[in-house]
Amino acid sequence: MMQDDFQQSRFNQRSKRRKTNLILNGLIGIVLVLIIVVSGVIFLGNDDKATTEKEQEQSIEASNDVNEEEESSEEVTEGADSEMDEGDSSSDSSSLSEESSEEASSNDNEETIVTEGGADSNVVRTIVNPNWEPVGTSQTGEHTSVYSGVDWDEMVSAIEYATGLSEDNMTIKFLGNDGHNKSKGTVFSKDRTQIYRVSIEWVDGEGWKPTLVEELASIE
Repeated sequence: MMQDDFQQSRFNQRSKRRKTNLILNGLIGIVLVLIIVVSGVIFLGNDDKATTEKEQEQSIEASNDVNEEEESSEEVTEGADSEMDEGDSSSDSSSLSEESSEEASSNDNEETIVTEGGADSNVVRTIVNPNWEPVGTSQTGEHTSVYSGVDWDEMVSAIEYATGLSEDNMTIKFLGNDGHNKSKGTVFSKDRTQIYRVSIEWVDGEGWKPTLVEELASIE
């Protein structure tokens, strides 16, 4: 009888152990499943986050690339516009310069009248410039031509002005009366390559003024 009770007790203990083992194994299995689920969620969540961040980075990079392309395109357009403006400005300036040169040339042609030949066969060409001005004077009062002193010096200045010859490169062959308050002189350069006959007239209060220059072929 006691042996039966002992065996029954052992059987009950084994049964309890099995139940306990089953419960423990079940709990362990549940824990493992939870660990796997949590790990999967964390992994998938991180993966999704990384994917989202990567997509955002790609989107930002694409936006930056588009902005850079637009800025580059704007710079190219602005550069082209600037070059066109500079080209137009340069063209306008060139046109104005050409027009000014043409006007100046036209005015020069109108100011100086050059005629081939002249009053006699020794005249190579005749030159008249309506813009010639009196050379100034220190004389006062009524003027009478005097071929000496201040009056002579001012006559010579008028001849220099008309011919372009300087006093130290000019020889006066003749300078005399050509009418009331008018004079005429024949001069030539030291090397005798430039020979002129110059007519001048007196302007009251302003001095002697050139009126005609004749370039001569030879010294008379």
